[in-house]
Amino acid sequence: MALSRIWSAFIIIAVLMAGYKCFFVDGQSDVFTRMVTGKADDASNYMLIGDIKSIPDSSKKNFASRIENYGFTNDFKLRDLNTIITDNPASDTVKKLKQQYPLARVFSFRQVNNRLQKPVDGIIETCKAAVNLSLGLIGIMALFMGLMGIAEKAGGINLLSRIIGPFFSRIFPDVPKGHPAMGHMMMNFSANLLGLDNAATPFGLKAIASLQELNPNKTRASNAQIMFLCLHASGLQLIPVSIIALRAGSKAANPTDIFVPSMIATFIATMAAMFIVSFRQKINIFQPVILAWVGGLSALIAGLVLYITSLNTEHVQQFSGIVSNGLILLIFILIVLGGLYKRIDVFDAFIQGAKGGFETAVRIIPYLVGMLVAISMLRNCGAFDVLINGMKHGFATLGMDTRFVDGLPTAIIKPFSGGGARGMMVDSMKTFGADSFAGKLSCILQGSSETTFYVIAVYFGSIAVKNTRYAVGAMLLADLAGIISSIILCYLFFG
Repeated sequence: MALSRIWSAFIIIAVLMAGYKCFFVDGQSDVFTRMVTGKADDASNYMLIGDIKSIPDSSKKNFASRIENYGFTNDFKLRDLNTIITDNPASDTVKKLKQQYPLARVFSFRQVNNRLQKPVDGIIETCKAAVNLSLGLIGIMALFMGLMGIAEKAGGINLLSRIIGPFFSRIFPDVPKGHPAMGHMMMNFSANLLGLDNAATPFGLKAIASLQELNPNKTRASNAQIMFLCLHASGLQLIPVSIIALRAGSKAANPTDIFVPSMIATFIATMAAMFIVSFRQKINIFQPVILAWVGGLSALIAGLVLYITSLNTEHVQQFSGIVSNGLILLIFILIVLGGLYKRIDVFDAFIQGAKGGFETAVRIIPYLVGMLVAISMLRNCGAFDVLINGMKHGFATLGMDTRFVDGLPTAIIKPFSGGGARGMMVDSMKTFGADSFAGKLSCILQGSSETTFYVIAVYFGSIAVKNTRYAVGAMLLADLAGIISSIILCYLFFG
């Protein structure tokens, strides 16, 4: 029910705000069109006509640089001109351009300022993107679920379950010792830890399906499923290699300087998720076994931090690539060798498991369409911009330093869209500089949490769970812990 209310609220807020902008805000009459048929890659190819001194950026160069971040491109050869920005819409120059390009829209400088927001796909394009995303998962899910099928028949999952059993039996008390779900969850957490997104999703879907077998109420999330998804959504990752690569591409002086604060922030978010859910489920997390596992993981992370900080950017990326890709190949060969050792029909086991990957990818399509459309509407109506500006004004009124607010769009969008948050992170580095406070904070925030609503839609959608109970609230609280710790760590490390 909680997810249903949130989804409904997104749509209602988006339509009401779009209606307000359409009828009461100058220059926003096409907001409904953008929401329904807009495309993120449709640039407004514009020309500036007239005096620009009426706006704060008094030069055309500054103005052009600012609006470029919002999908405006300047083509002086007048190819496919679709936007005219001018101080006098009634001038002869504008009239001549309109005769030559009758479909071009005319805006004043003030109207352009009113409509500045990141280009986002509309409802129709988002529906296509959701289906393409699901179809794109079919191959990778079929591969890894096929391998999982081999591992299950060969007894590898049961072996992994017995290894991790002492710890998982404490935080998943409803899951019997040695149950295959233990191994599936461990595979998912391991893939997340090493940033293997392509492998983490199939393993996670297999884990949630295994937990569904133990769920007495198939439409209501069980305690074990909530604990698993909250730990999964906290996004614990050892090496944020993609963020480091993007910082290097943005000409950061030291692209790896965000590694340590990102590691600490994501670890805090994971511990917060475990504490929050344990409190709700009345699990005693101060048991010796739990403390030993958490302490061991903390020591592993501390050792990795010490090693990584001794490497330069190139070596960090090489190390990450060797560990990540090497682990995938190691999993492949161990599973196949295990199947051959147990004398099972390896290829038949693979085919049977792969069929489940195809079925799951198709089954999650309606859930993805519904969630991504609601998020698209919310972003297209400008709600995120209103929220950010309001927060900046509020913190400034309290006399607080507001530098961190410029990095918050990444954190706010991350629960809704991983790609959108990545775009916000890149935009922050482009707008404020890769070595700016906002640029570094956005990178730390990107690595400290997961796409909560995407996870909810995909994982619960794959097993048709409708009542998610307190899962959304617990995940968002863990996200909040990651955001707060990221801000504090950014001030500690970078002033």
